[in-house]
Amino acid sequence: MSRILVVTTSLRAKSNSDILAQRLIDGARDAGHEVEEISLKGKKINFCVGCLACQKTQKCVFKDDAVEIAEKMKNADTLVFVTPIYYYEMSGQMKTLLDRMNPLYPSDYKFRRVYMLSTAAEDDESTPEKAVNGLRGWVDCFEKAELSGSLFCGGISDPGEASGKTAELEKAYGFGKGLK
Repeated sequence: MSRILVVTTSLRAKSNSDILAQRLIDGARDAGHEVEEISLKGKKINFCVGCLACQKTQKCVFKDDAVEIAEKMKNADTLVFVTPIYYYEMSGQMKTLLDRMNPLYPSDYKFRRVYMLSTAAEDDESTPEKAVNGLRGWVDCFEKAELSGSLFCGGISDPGEASGKTAELEKAYGFGKGLK
């Protein structure tokens, strides 16, 4: 059993990625994992200013919501990032969060596995490639961690539309059930 942290990054009401994340969480819990979800909705996360003070102190100079999220990420066994695909890339708020996780780099972080669930209006299988590569670049900075998998559910556009997408909901559930 793993402690899994699911970070949902859509700010949209009735978010399709949030709907699919709930099915992923159901699958992970049914597999016996302890799961916590953090949504970036309503969170204040400043941009990283590159001062690198965190490399010495393992603390960010900003006191915002990213500090608590970093602590939860540090102590999870497995991380799952859930993002809508915007312009063939992860959401801007997800990228901002990843940039702010610099204090984790020199820390004794516990996570070993990182996954991504993404959704988009486009349904071409290449749609999430840049987002996955962006997350892979972040994960590659953490020697003890690996990008362990990705699920893309495309062809979903209107708010709440994922609720009626049986095949995608089942894929998200199965993906969650298969998390380690």
